[in-house]
Amino acid sequence: MASQKYTDKQIEIARFAKALSNPARIAILEFLASQDTCFFGDIHEVLPIAKATVSQHLKELKEAGLIQGEIEAPKVKYCIQRDNWNLAKSIFGEFFRIYNGEKCRCD
Repeated sequence: MASQKYTDKQIEIARFAKALSNPARIAILEFLASQDTCFFGDIHEVLPIAKATVSQHLKELKEAGLIQGEIEAPKVKYCIQRDNWNLAKSIFGEFFRIYNGEKCRCD
């Protein structure tokens, strides 16, 4: 069986989509995006997310490159990673513009 080759853009879209696939991660991103500056504190104190699961969600978002976090004892500061945030906005916009709903009808 031949291996399927995906484009870099397809891989990037999938990476961002995976990170966005959980409502808790969406809540974290919405919260961080609403901040004027980086957030110093514990996300679980301001969002209805159990402390035990917050770190896993933050890890997924960091691995996807959508946020950045730095330890500044005793807290961690979290910010939207602006370059990747803008990249995600751009590639999702391009992706959804590919099909505008006019060519194929299944109803």
